[in-house]
Amino acid sequence: MKRFAVLTSGGDAPGMNAAILAVVKVAAFRGIEVLGVRRGYDGLLDGDLRLLTREVSGTSRLAPLSEVEDNANDGGTILGSSRCQRFFDPEHRKHACRQLMDHGAEGLIAIGGNGTMAGAHTLAPECPQVTVVGIPASIDNDIGATASALGVDTALNTIIEACDRISDTARSHRRAFIVEVMGRRSGYLAVASAAAAAADAVLLPEENRTDEEIISSVENIIRDSFATDRQKSRVLIIKAEGVTISATNLVDAVDDRLEGNLDIDLRATVLGHVVRGGRPTYHDRMIAGRLALGAVNALADGADDCMVTWNTTTLGGDSTDDPRVHRFPLETVIAEGKALLDGSSDVTQRRISRMKTVQGVLAL
Repeated sequence: MKRFAVLTSGGDAPGMNAAILAVVKVAAFRGIEVLGVRRGYDGLLDGDLRLLTREVSGTSRLAPLSEVEDNANDGGTILGSSRCQRFFDPEHRKHACRQLMDHGAEGLIAIGGNGTMAGAHTLAPECPQVTVVGIPASIDNDIGATASALGVDTALNTIIEACDRISDTARSHRRAFIVEVMGRRSGYLAVASAAAAAADAVLLPEENRTDEEIISSVENIIRDSFATDRQKSRVLIIKAEGVTISATNLVDAVDDRLEGNLDIDLRATVLGHVVRGGRPTYHDRMIAGRLALGAVNALADGADDCMVTWNTTTLGGDSTDDPRVHRFPLETVIAEGKALLDGSSDVTQRRISRMKTVQGVLAL
């Protein structure tokens, strides 16, 4: 292989730039040129590709562009991203395939979440001249067959720091806070951060509770926590984005139930996109490098229509030289991703079971 392309697509995630640099450096070491695709699949359709490697003066060696090196530790993605509706059209995908071939790309590494992997899986059989490999990147951690994805650890650290700051002011004023975190239909960020932030409860979409059940639960937690014999000075409840009732409406409903009897303030804080930003943690930089190496090796080995995964417990993947990195067919990844979100996955069931076990402990 002499040249391949790399793109980032869907929601940005800390660690994407680190993965881009690692991909380019591994490829350059092998003497392979790398094309960067701007704006994800939209840029691929528009032919918006440029070299990310350069020839080292006076030698036959390749090296990354300074822009790629200088921004490797930043959040976001230097290539830009998009959610491309045009890619659902097979005629547009034929054009994308032609763009890759016209630019001399023999492979494509797609970095992103479920939508990105679905696009890669659809493109792979329609463009047999180009091998396609995915790298999982999504703060939601809802991608199948991988225990983690780029951006998850950074997002969790951001949530925990924000909750610590909120708890400082909550204790000072005897307040209760409902903090909403991102994650779309997945409650992973909420459940993973709850114990670390010493939350009193966590609200998850996977529990499929009605609004009334959620309101009653939050009311009971606050009443019990601020009872005269408890000596608690703050209540922190972490709510996943996918829970249908909004944080503001939940606060209003619980306030109506409490009717001022406890003499406490109940507030809502929506962390929103602050959870997505920021420089990646050590863990996200580390797995970015190892997944990037696995992805370039996959292309060099002729692997196609697959994704490299981190520390998987899913059966059926192919092992690599790195014991933590495996390859899975994108068909398996997509099916497992759907199961994670509809609750049929064993992983989701274990998460729900663990939370049922510890919910009472959190409220102590």
